Amino acid sequence: MAADSLWRETTEVLAAEFSDVPDIPQLLRILVRLLLAAVLGFLLGFEREQHGKAAGVRTHMLVAVGSALFVLVPQQSGIVPADMSRVIQGLVAGVGFLCAGTILKHGRDEQHVQGLTTAAGLWMTAAIGMACGLGRELTAIISALLALAVLSLVPRLVALVERVIASSEDERRGP
Repeated sequence: MAADSLWRETTEVLAAEFSDVPDIPQLLRILVRLLLAAVLGFLLGFEREQHGKAAGVRTHMLVAVGSALFVLVPQQSGIVPADMSRVIQGLVAGVGFLCAGTILKHGRDEQHVQGLTTAAGLWMTAAIGMACGLGRELTAIISALLALAVLSLVPRLVALVERVIASSEDERRGP
């Protein structure tokens, strides 16, 4: 009889501990938000990793999923919007601290700064993760596409503009 009571109490405690997801729709909502954050973090991290940057796939995925989770859990708990703004402020500050660790100054008189784009990319990844966690999936997808365009297309555009400017200067100088 004591074993039955112990077993029943154990299962009740375990059931209560895993009761934060009351139904299948809520479970699917959580899965969609966290998986989308992971996928978008992967895409941004993959682009950075392909360019030999230190913050690659795993870092971007963890930042995106972590950011989504930081806003998803309070939202599930029924947090009021004013309190959610404090959660977001704390998250932005914390990610900023992480991003600062990717910025290096070196060279004579520390004039050369490296890692600003990586830091900005991680900051953007956190924002995209927050959008996923808050249920703003389309906003997150559009933002990730825009970030990918900035990271991969803008350098090509800048190089093209520089070539055009250089060739026009060469033409002005003449033979």
